[in-house]
Amino acid sequence: MRVIQITFDTLTRKFLPNYGCDWVIAPNFKRLEKHCTRFDNFYAGSLPCMPARREMHTGKHNFLHRSWGPLEPFDYSVFEVLKQHGIYTHLVTDHSHYWEDGGCTYHNRYNTWEGFRGQEGDRWVSHDIEAFIPQNRHILNKQGISVKQHYRNRLRQQKEEDMSSVKTIHAGIEFLKEHKDLDNWLLHIECFDPHEPFYVPQTYRDLYDLKEEETLNWPRYGKVACDTYKDDIKNSQKEYAALITMCDTHLGHILDFMDKHQMWEDTALIIHTDHGFLLGEHECLGKNFPPCYDELVHTPFFMHLPKTQSISYSDHLATTVDIPLTILDLFQINQNELKEVDGTSLLPILQNNQQVREIALFGIHGSYTCITDGKEVYIKTGLKDKPFYEYTLMPTNIRGFFKQEQLKNGTLISGDRFSNGIPYLKYPGVQIYGSEQFPYKLYNLKEDPTQEFPIIDEELEKKWNTLLIEALNRIHAPKEEFDRLGLK
Repeated sequence: MRVIQITFDTLTRKFLPNYGCDWVIAPNFKRLEKHCTRFDNFYAGSLPCMPARREMHTGKHNFLHRSWGPLEPFDYSVFEVLKQHGIYTHLVTDHSHYWEDGGCTYHNRYNTWEGFRGQEGDRWVSHDIEAFIPQNRHILNKQGISVKQHYRNRLRQQKEEDMSSVKTIHAGIEFLKEHKDLDNWLLHIECFDPHEPFYVPQTYRDLYDLKEEETLNWPRYGKVACDTYKDDIKNSQKEYAALITMCDTHLGHILDFMDKHQMWEDTALIIHTDHGFLLGEHECLGKNFPPCYDELVHTPFFMHLPKTQSISYSDHLATTVDIPLTILDLFQINQNELKEVDGTSLLPILQNNQQVREIALFGIHGSYTCITDGKEVYIKTGLKDKPFYEYTLMPTNIRGFFKQEQLKNGTLISGDRFSNGIPYLKYPGVQIYGSEQFPYKLYNLKEDPTQEFPIIDEELEKKWNTLLIEALNRIHAPKEEFDRLGLK
């Protein structure tokens, strides 16, 4: 077996033609439907970036115990399991968080890896020299040191071939050239695009009638007065679409290679994302702070299974924690090698159109905890001032260590299911992301797909509270999570 896994960061399904979009130019995503099963009910798990990647490695939910952080010494990574079974694993990526305190242990789980610098605020080009930053940047664009860093990085990314996501896909194709006649390998191509900032050559922006000057191409996270900034938000959607089109162009090069070398006959392909993005929907921009609306968590997913695939699309529920179990199944490795898991293999869906799960959990640490059956979605927020904790042996955030006050109040606790029996530390959590104070939001996704009309129904609320309690108990969620959510 050979597997190509392609991860695009921040890919929103409503911008893809596969899911009904009629204005974004993405013919190669549409072309996937010739060979792949399109999943229509796939959900993210832990938001944002690194929490999602921990789930992609471990098959275990992250957000109930931990915020942004690295793989732990007690974690089992699917890529390390593959290595132990003689499967060669290689990562090509431009996801700069792998070189930061909060993500420094992921890429080392592969046999080899190749990285490309310069995305977003990657601390790459020296920024003690002033960068030229346009004075007319939109008021809703991101501000701060990462912006200054981005404009310094851009000095080395003036042409399309110099852009890090383009280099990443090119490096992936180079691996395929060397391994197309070999067996027992997994190639993980991970592109930070189309994550913001939406920096893309003008040739792609021309397709959407965007002028030379930048518009709202790096939206700040939070609430936005959509009526006031209607045209600006439309431009932001176009900037995002232009970057998707560049991703689509280079995805096409991978598909061309697979066509030319008949790789569909013996190579599995998985294409997915970590989460989506809000561009004006629900009066919001970005992620993390708003509730976990569909645009953020109902994500695109495509998979090709050589020879035994039986369906072109699926309505069956699936989620991020299912990805590593599916990979193990592709290589016929027992899922118990990942120890305790929350996921399941998706191969029964592809081979027999068989349902594999009834509910999916997703959320943000210390913030929103959510559950869906693919028809209705229940968004629960924490009670104000209720404590929550970080469970870890690696007390780091995205850039830097835990605060001294947290470290002083850490306690060593016994190992459990989450830590695979290894004792670990419990630190007070610090509220980073938003958590609007509402008792719950419940939506019927069939009748209200844009989630404009929350259902207020006491009996339905009781039903979903019961389902949430059962799901949290099943995966041994921390006791304080029940208290925080007001669940008994």
